[in-house]
Amino acid sequence: MSLRPMKPMPKQQVKVDLTQAETIKCEKCENPFFINATILKRISALLSPSGQEGIVPIEVYSCGNCGEVPKSMLVGSGIGEETDN
Repeated sequence: MSLRPMKPMPKQQVKVDLTQAETIKCEKCENPFFINATILKRISALLSPSGQEGIVPIEVYSCGNCGEVPKSMLVGSGIGEETDN
């Protein structure tokens, strides 16, 4: 048995056929194109682990056509009906 550190095994690349994957479309207008968007949440000092007020960014995608954010991306974010236009 050798005491030398072992080299990490190279990770194998899994090939995925994206033609078989579901294309996510906007729930409102059926547009398949999305852009990056950020929801900012202000955390009070009472809830913050550091004891100081902070801002937490939550990355989501919004429709490139109508701006709608898929409801599935808002689950657990504390954002609900207020995002409806």
